[in-house]
Amino acid sequence: MLFSCEADRAAAEDTGTENLMTEYSENLSIVMSENGRKSYHFETPLLEGYGQVRDPYREFRKGIKITMFEKDSTAAESAVLTSNYAINYGNRRLWEAKGDVVVTKSDGKKLFTSQLFWNQATGRIYSNVDSKIVDGDEVYNCEGFETDESMNDLTYRKLDGVTYFTSSEEAEAYASGSSDKEPVSATSDSDAAASAAPAEDAD
Repeated sequence: MLFSCEADRAAAEDTGTENLMTEYSENLSIVMSENGRKSYHFETPLLEGYGQVRDPYREFRKGIKITMFEKDSTAAESAVLTSNYAINYGNRRLWEAKGDVVVTKSDGKKLFTSQLFWNQATGRIYSNVDSKIVDGDEVYNCEGFETDESMNDLTYRKLDGVTYFTSSEEAEAYASGSSDKEPVSATSDSDAAASAAPAEDAD
């Protein structure tokens, strides 16, 4: 009986230690480099890290901004991601961003979604929820997608349709939810799947 009580107490103490915060930073700005070139720039008002748990992670409860840079350049930006919340699992090199997730590419394309995953180990970005992708005056409405970090080989899990506007500004306002202006026209899911490429299911 005594041994059992001592074991339970030790286990409880170990659990408490694991749950302790091991990292805390406010107004953090970090530039990450790979192979001698600038690759990412992370900015966040609050970082909280838990390095003693079985799956160590860093949490960004007040949002984050991640700037990605072109692989063949030391300064040119390729894309910028912002979200209201993010969590990073260090050992798995996996990011999850939630809440008003916006990705802006250097070529002007924009992505709007409520949840997004970024696997740094594979270099893939994907989502399983409703998303809108703005390309000029067109808005692609899809249920999930997958792409590379530069968003060049975009693959829709299910493309619901394409909505057309008279300008890129109107398309972006519609996709972000800040405008309810009527589009010029819209295609159905079958029409969009036939005309847009790529539109196949991701693995």
